[in-house]
Amino acid sequence: MFKVGGKMFALSHLDAQPLQVSVKCDPEIALQLRAGYPAIAPGYHLNKRHWNTVTIDGSLPDQMLSEMLTDSYDLVVASLPKARRPA
Repeated sequence: MFKVGGKMFALSHLDAQPLQVSVKCDPEIALQLRAGYPAIAPGYHLNKRHWNTVTIDGSLPDQMLSEMLTDSYDLVVASLPKARRPA
């Protein structure tokens, strides 16, 4: 589990095969990503409206994965009270 300010922004079992990571996502964008990429599915055991689970199988560009993680982090940071946001 990866957290910022005490709130989760990514979840992964790093020893799993295939490797998967769940990331927070804007609900409209989440639907678009799921429709366009077989490796992206609704969040496994998470709120499926706000979370996507991404199978890292080489079908998505590394840059896209990086952007999804950054977006997830930014969404969680934006929801934090100012006192708990990283500097």
